[in-house]
Amino acid sequence: MPELCTLLAQHSASFAPVLPQLAASGVARLDFTAANPHLAQPERLRDTAAFDAVIDTMLAEQHATTGIGGYLENRVIYRRSPHFADATEARSLHLGVDVWVPAGTPVAAPLTAVVHSVADNNNFGDYGPTVILQHELAGVTFYSLYGHLTRTDLAGLAPGFAIGQGQVFAHIGPYPENGDWPPHLHFQLIADMQGRWGDFPGVAAPSEQAYWANLCPDPMLVI
Repeated sequence: MPELCTLLAQHSASFAPVLPQLAASGVARLDFTAANPHLAQPERLRDTAAFDAVIDTMLAEQHATTGIGGYLENRVIYRRSPHFADATEARSLHLGVDVWVPAGTPVAAPLTAVVHSVADNNNFGDYGPTVILQHELAGVTFYSLYGHLTRTDLAGLAPGFAIGQGQVFAHIGPYPENGDWPPHLHFQLIADMQGRWGDFPGVAAPSEQAYWANLCPDPMLVI
């Protein structure tokens, strides 16, 4: 996996934008840790409309229209959903990057791909509609995951479907169909799918950070 990080860093200037907003001004880092006073009552975030209003406030405070961040961030926001409450240790370590943009925003492939798998992970707080792409770069195979999409996009995609670099293949979904989150893209890189199909952990137990960071490199190398 360190070799994959090196390879992605070497080619970072050649990737197409996944979201057009990231090439513009008005992008701010958003903090979803316990240090953020807006998240002092995470149980409020079970109400997705209230959570959406919190996102708007966080963006307005930074005079931004797009929010980004979260790789290996230990977050409190997953307390809103029992989906992350594992018996031994709650999962709160984010393995991807989130980009908070309006529903309907187009999502494009950063480089040539084929569709690996698609699924509607339809649990409260889950990915909702999900697409996983398979890429090959300098002979190395890796994957990119896109969560919280629209259901209508899934109908036009199937495993093996070819997607060109920069081609729009999906859109940011609205809640509740996107897993019941304020609209955003979860973007994650994966070195090995480990036999999984249509899904892959996007949040891990903090004690397992070294393992998952080795498997899921920093998405900022690509996005």
